[in-house]
Amino acid sequence: MATTAPGSPGSDPEVANRARFELELEFVQALANPFYLHSLAQQNILEQPAFINFLKYLLYFQEKDYARFIHYPHALHHLELLQHAQFRTVMKKDEMFREYLNQQQFDHWRTWRDPTKLNAVGEAAEKR
Repeated sequence: MATTAPGSPGSDPEVANRARFELELEFVQALANPFYLHSLAQQNILEQPAFINFLKYLLYFQEKDYARFIHYPHALHHLELLQHAQFRTVMKKDEMFREYLNQQQFDHWRTWRDPTKLNAVGEAAEKR
């Protein structure tokens, strides 16, 4: 007869729930990385019905009580985009789209505290 050791995640439902939450939180935050999304797409993970259902399940992180734990807001945006088959398909086929997402994310992080820099970003893009 197998028993769980005291202090292991299986011995206390509260500990097990916390461990699961932390694991799911870590995964959701990884979704902020466009290169990670592209890797998942290249491995056909984004096409698996079970994984798509898991992504739907993770939408609970958009609720205020859970979103407060997110350190990378782009993770929630990408989680929302992953709900759409077209986004998942483009992530797999188009490396330029991955680069575009990466650049958009970088520009946001670079300018989000100073709205005057937004004009400089737009002007630089127009000059290209």
